[in-house]
Amino acid sequence: MYATIQRWGNSHGIRIPKVLLEALHIRENDRVELIQTEDTITIRKAAAPAHRTLEERLTAFYGQPIEKIGRIDNGPEVDWGEAEGSEVW
Repeated sequence: MYATIQRWGNSHGIRIPKVLLEALHIRENDRVELIQTEDTITIRKAAAPAHRTLEERLTAFYGQPIEKIGRIDNGPEVDWGEAEGSEVW
């Protein structure tokens, strides 16, 4: 099977026939991995990213174990005045 490289905005693209996508169970917006070796480009379905817990995400964000992350103080509560209009409190 052959395809042609075509201009796509400032890049170039290739259309992958539906038959190939169906055979590999790849759908629109699926993430794929591109691997280049010498004169070959391999396209394969990317593995789903592992689910991370909130603790893992916070540890990665702050760069330290969650036990060492202190409470974040946003300062004193702000009084915005009396309710106006039809707000429900």
